[in-house]
Formats: sequence, structure tokens, C-alpha cells
Amino acid sequence: MFYGEYNHTIDRKGRIILPARFRDTCKESGIEKFFITRGLDKCIFMFSDEEWRVQEQRFKGMSFTKQEARSFNRMFFSGAADVAPDRQGRFIVPQYLKDYANIKRDVTVIGVSNRIEIWNSTSWKDFSTNSQNSFEQTAENILNL
Repeated sequence: MFYGEYNHTIDRKGRIILPARFRDTCKESGIEKFFITRGLDKCIFMFSDEEWRVQEQRFKGMSFTKQEARSFNRMFFSGAADVAPDRQGRFIVPQYLKDYANIKRDVTVIGVSNRIEIWNSTSWKDFSTNSQNSFEQTAENILNL
């Protein structure tokens, strides 16, 4: 659904713009609203409303008697905010999420199939560079190629 890597700058009003290709996907799929929250590796996860409900059901099924499950759910759901991009695809990310992801000005927005990730551009570049070296080995390990 969402694919690619796009570099943007936060505008003077503190808004991030959804890449045009993602806006086209939203239009085709009838997506008007997203949920954003703390992601892994210090990025921000962005889910369509429908995908958010899928993830919510999945995480609600985790046992609240397990400390790791409680901690994860607290961080994931307490950080959540709903956003509805305007006609130009702009939306505001709450300051606490920008702080979490160390986002100041330059952002990289990537599509990861069922979700969008928003990264501090330097952090994404570092992650991407470091991951390229192990990409084939990781594929072999997780995909049994």
C-alpha cells in the first residue's frame, strides 16, 4: 500500500507533508485519517484508521499480566494521536512525538507496506546505511532463502 522514501522539511507552522504518492494511495483507498505513535528505532509510526484498528486488536490480545506487554502497550497507546491531513497533505505531529524521534526540521517519510514511518533524516540515513550491510544476511535468516 505505502512504498518509497521521501525527504521533506517541516514547514514554518510545524507541519509535515504526506508525499504526493501516499496522498494518491489515500484517495484511491478512501483513507482520510491516520493514527501516529511512537515507533521502533526512534521513528514515528503512522497507520491508516483501518490498519490502526487491526494493530489495536492484536495488541489488546497481549496478556496484561506480563510486564513487557503492559510496558509496550503503555508506550504505544499513550503516544497515539489521530491526524487528518489537509488538502495539501499537511498535518501536525505533536511535540512529544517529534521529541521522541528527535525531529527538528528535516524528515524522511518512508512507506513500509501497511504503515508509514517518519524519521529524523539523519537517523534514517544512519539506519539505512547500517542496515544495507546486513540486508542479505537478514533476508536469509528471516525468509529462509
